[in-house]
Amino acid sequence: MRILVCEFVTGGGMPPGAPIPASLAREGDLMLRALVADLLEVPGVEIALTRDARLPPLAVPVRSITITDPRESWTLWENLAREADGVWPIAPETDGALERFSRMTEAAGRRLFNSSADAVAVTSSKAATAAALSAAGLPVVPVWRADAIADEPPGVGPWVVKPDDGAGCVDTRLIRDRSEWDGWLGEADRTGFVVQPFQPGTPASLSMLCRDGRAWLLTVNRQDVTLSGGSFAYGGGIVGGLAPTPALSDLAHGVAAALPGLFGHVGVDVVAGPDGPAVIEVNPRLTTSYAGLRRATGLNVAAAVLDLARDPPVPPKPVGRTEPVPLTLKE
Repeated sequence: MRILVCEFVTGGGMPPGAPIPASLAREGDLMLRALVADLLEVPGVEIALTRDARLPPLAVPVRSITITDPRESWTLWENLAREADGVWPIAPETDGALERFSRMTEAAGRRLFNSSADAVAVTSSKAATAAALSAAGLPVVPVWRADAIADEPPGVGPWVVKPDDGAGCVDTRLIRDRSEWDGWLGEADRTGFVVQPFQPGTPASLSMLCRDGRAWLLTVNRQDVTLSGGSFAYGGGIVGGLAPTPALSDLAHGVAAALPGLFGHVGVDVVAGPDGPAVIEVNPRLTTSYAGLRRATGLNVAAAVLDLARDPPVPPKPVGRTEPVPLTLKE
């Protein structure tokens, strides 16, 4: 089986004419190396990937195509997808990148080792995700579009503001009161931003596998999210750092049932508060935590995804004892 692995940041997706931010390249390579290592252990799998010429090549036994002009990346990816049996994108939801990969793969008639394009379209919007999960009766942190409530924010604060299609903690800020709210609105055009009430509790994520509305919870991860000067930053965390409680397991199954187009590895960001867990957002793709899943669970997650892609699917074996694995994105 020929699989095209497309890691957006390191594989040609960043704008030309400027260096690739080191932090983004480091995070992209962390996920890419872990995925490639897992796929290389699967008999019969051949891997092709693209590599931005601004970065050093990867020392792995795969076909690597160097991209010297990122303006040509999408054309190259489309041609490479037609040559492959399947495509495994690692891309942010921002600016529709992940959805574009998914629709491109589906249009080419190739196997997508990721959630369906329609599921990606919903989960790329925090507002649409919250609406879908809330309609299914799941606990979610409410989401409002900033431009719709600019004159009258909900409650008295504090609030968290972020791009509706953002990934990680990019442009995510804490707004403490009405004065800060008015100041934030006045700084720039906030079209495309959303607002959520600040949710006290432990930031966490669920790493799970999905297919056809079913979920297999792998680990519950403690997230390292810090606040400095009003801005949030994600620094990694501990994969398998929290216990998979019945409430979190039920939440994983509920998310998969509410969004049956989710497939393969899915991350769900939650806050574990005094009243139980609540969903912040759903990531229909590999997340940074993937890099620690093999050590934490002993499971080759890529192989498990390929098994789930079979017809009929082969479910993953239950995860036994989990070993917490620290991951850091800090230098």
